[in-house]
Amino acid sequence: MEPVKIGILGLGTVGGGTLNVLTRNAEEIARRAGREIKVVQAAARDISRSRICSTEGVALTENAKEVVSNPEIDIVVELIGGDTLARDLVMNAIANGKHVVTANKALIAKFGNEIFSAAQKKGVMVAFEAAVAGGIPIIKAIREGLAGNEIEWLAGIINGTGNFILTEMRDKGRDFADVLAEAQRLGYAEADPTFDVEGIDAAHKLTILAAIAFGIPLQFEKVSTEGITNITREDVNYAEQLGYRIKHLGIAKRTADGIELRVHPTLIPEKRLIANVDGVMNAVLVKGDAVGPTLYYGAGAGAEPTASAVVADIVDVVRTLTSDPENRVPHLAFQPDALSTLPILSMDDVVTAYYLRMHAEDKPGVLAEITRIMGERGISIEALIQKEPINKDSGATVIMLTQPVLERNMNQAIAAIEKLDTIRGSVTRIRSEHLNSQ
Repeated sequence: MEPVKIGILGLGTVGGGTLNVLTRNAEEIARRAGREIKVVQAAARDISRSRICSTEGVALTENAKEVVSNPEIDIVVELIGGDTLARDLVMNAIANGKHVVTANKALIAKFGNEIFSAAQKKGVMVAFEAAVAGGIPIIKAIREGLAGNEIEWLAGIINGTGNFILTEMRDKGRDFADVLAEAQRLGYAEADPTFDVEGIDAAHKLTILAAIAFGIPLQFEKVSTEGITNITREDVNYAEQLGYRIKHLGIAKRTADGIELRVHPTLIPEKRLIANVDGVMNAVLVKGDAVGPTLYYGAGAGAEPTASAVVADIVDVVRTLTSDPENRVPHLAFQPDALSTLPILSMDDVVTAYYLRMHAEDKPGVLAEITRIMGERGISIEALIQKEPINKDSGATVIMLTQPVLERNMNQAIAAIEKLDTIRGSVTRIRSEHLNSQ
């Protein structure tokens, strides 16, 4: 039987790792796929530069369009990133009748609906396991392994850079800016870290996870996103004292009123397994009605962890090359004509618990005023810590944990508290989730 011929777009970290894995494990991969898989052409911005992989036997080009139009190629592997050129190349590959494998979360989150529609009409597959959580097979787990469940919610540490920063702040008592600079030196964060620390990267991934979990269209523009730039080491320490850890989570929940899609710093009990996922590692916790909570853990980035997912997708595509397109696993787990129209809730309509920190004058009646404001809005206090002033001018620090409450009510309470003459500056608010089986 003829080998399945592959064209790779991009020979950077992931592209080079993919070529290495395909070459090193060629025999094992062929045994799994049922056919030999051969990379015949690859596109790179500069074909003269040194690489982490050998390109012996691979035709190199600096024109990516040559790869997507090459009649010999069966599967195009898109690893260049971005959502402009990559979108054009993927759409052209589909138009040319080629299957596509991609690790591009922004591309899928923003244009996946269009891409999957085109692929369905053309009878080709688009596989994207590596777009979320690197080497963790989370998409396959939700789409296939949990197909018998109604997914109730999922929560994930799906950006290694942010997790590294929060871990270092907790373990070593360092400030955000200091750890970010180290993350950049180590290569965990880009020179412009906005996508990582402001939650945009995680929002791309959450969009994809929510779509396959709940059978809804991809709706990146509706994800509520908050970064970690305002998290202080004081907040990290206070959370520890209360028995919690701060993680930057992507959370998707099915409720009676619609779907919650949100990325934000979150206090979670330190006894939860996901609270102990540290450094650059990723983890996704999924709650199904039949199976209960399940946790998926592993490397969320890197040359070969991501290549592991890319190659697994290639094997999946090869296995189904001769199958009826109507009998393949749907791109978003549910049949295209059965996607749900459940609305995406605004943050005002989300119910969650909260951690609050504020600076108040050290005088009688202050706490009574604060609790009165919260009580009027139905907010119950679960725990309270008051730190005595360092000196007579510094004011007292008040830390509270609340019971779950509608965010709209919490916003009103915070606005009223900040107007008090006895409160100095703004109130710090971090959402809290227990992530238990309830």
